[in-house]
Amino acid sequence: MAVLPATSNISHPSRNVQNPLQRFLLATEIDTRLLGMVGALAIIWIGFHIFSGGLFLTPRNLWNLSVQTASVAVMVTGMVLVIVTRNIDLSVGSILGVVGMIMGVTQTQLLPINLGLGLGHPMIWSLSLAIGLACGVGIGAVQGAIIAYLRVPAFIVTLGGYLVWRGAAWWVTAGRTVAPMDSTFQLIGGGPSGSVGAFWSWVIGLAACAAIVGGLYLGRRQRHRFQFPQRPIWAEVALAVIGCGLTIGAVLVANGYPWPTRIAANYAQANGITVPEGGLFISHGIAIPVLIALGVGVVMTFLATRTRFGRYVYAMGGNPEAAELAGINTRWVTVKIFMLMGGLCAIAAAISSARLNAATNALGTLDELYVIAAAVIGGTSLAGGVGTIAGALLGALVMQSLQSGMVLMGMDSPLQSIVVGIVLVFAVWLDTLYRQNKL
Repeated sequence: MAVLPATSNISHPSRNVQNPLQRFLLATEIDTRLLGMVGALAIIWIGFHIFSGGLFLTPRNLWNLSVQTASVAVMVTGMVLVIVTRNIDLSVGSILGVVGMIMGVTQTQLLPINLGLGLGHPMIWSLSLAIGLACGVGIGAVQGAIIAYLRVPAFIVTLGGYLVWRGAAWWVTAGRTVAPMDSTFQLIGGGPSGSVGAFWSWVIGLAACAAIVGGLYLGRRQRHRFQFPQRPIWAEVALAVIGCGLTIGAVLVANGYPWPTRIAANYAQANGITVPEGGLFISHGIAIPVLIALGVGVVMTFLATRTRFGRYVYAMGGNPEAAELAGINTRWVTVKIFMLMGGLCAIAAAISSARLNAATNALGTLDELYVIAAAVIGGTSLAGGVGTIAGALLGALVMQSLQSGMVLMGMDSPLQSIVVGIVLVFAVWLDTLYRQNKL
C-alpha cells in the first residue's frame, strides 16, 4: 500500500489561521470564486425546485440538463483560451450551424447517394464526423489567420463570420432541414441508446474516483520533490472525499433515470425478456454527449495547464508585448487557438445535430451568447490572462440550469433572454470587482 510522502519542512499558510472556514479553504486550496459559483448553482437548483413544484431536482430533469449542457460545455472550453488572449469569437453558433448542416448533408446525400456507400454503411458516421471536424478547423484557421496576420480585430472578424457562416448554413441546403441522421451517429446525441447504462456508469465513476485519489497522491509527491508547501493530510482526504462523493452522486442520479416505459417494453420484447408487473426498469446511465464533454474538459485542462502551448496562451493574455519580445510566435499561437475553437464547434455540432436527429437552419442560434456568458460567469476575465476550464464548465452548467429552470416554470422566451442578459452583465461586474480587489 502506497504511503503519502511526509509533510515538507515548509509550513503551509493554513497553519497560522484561526478561523475554521478560512483555514479549510487555505488548506484545501479551493478557489473561492469556484466555490462561490457552486453556492450560486445550489441556490439556483433549490430555488427552481421549489418554484417548479418539485420538478427540477429529479433524475429525469438533471439527466436532461446534463445532455443539454454538453454542446455549450464543449465550446466554452475553447472560448476560455480565446478570451484569455484578449480576443472574442462571436461566430461559434454560426460555425456550429454550418458544420452541422455539412455533416447532415454528408451522411444523408453525399456519402450514401453520390458516393454509393448506401444508407446505414458503417463508415458513414465516422467519415461525416471527420469531414465536419476538418471544416470546423479550416474555418477557425481562416478566421485566426485574418486576426493574426492581417491584424483585423477579432470582434470584427468573428462578427463577419457570424453572418457569413449562418448564411452558408442556409446556402448548403437552400433552407431545407436535413434528416434523419445515421443511426450510429445519433448515439452521440444521447437518448436511451446513446447512454452507457448502469454497469458502465459505475465503472466510469469508480475509475474517476481512482483518478482523483491518484491525482492527489501524485500532486503531493511532486510538491515533496520540489520542496513546496504541502497540504495537511486531512485536507487531502477532504478533497478526495468531496471529489469522489460528487462523482458517485452523479452516477446515482444518472442511473436513477429509467428508459421510457414503451421503449423498455419494446426492448424486452425484442430480447425475449419477461416484463415484471411493475414494469421493466432499465437505467439510462451516463449519456455519451456528457462523457464527450467531460473528456474534452480533461484534455483542454491538460492542454491549458501542462503544455507549452497553454503557457504561451496565458503569457499572451497577461502581457502580449512581453510575450512577443520573449520569442513567442504570438500570431501562430492565435491561429492555433481559433483552429482549436473551430474543431470544438464541430464536436458541438455533432452533439446538437445527433440529439435533434436533424440539421436545421436554427442549429446553434444564440449559442455564442451562452458560450461567452458561461466563460465569463466561470471566471474568465475579459481583460485577458485569467480563466480556467473547470470554472467555464461550471459556468455552462449555471447558464443551462437557468434556461432549464425558466422553461419548467413556463417563462416566455423574451423573459428568458432578459434574465440571461442581466446575469451576463452581473458576472462581468463581479469580475471587475474581483480584479480591483486583487490589484
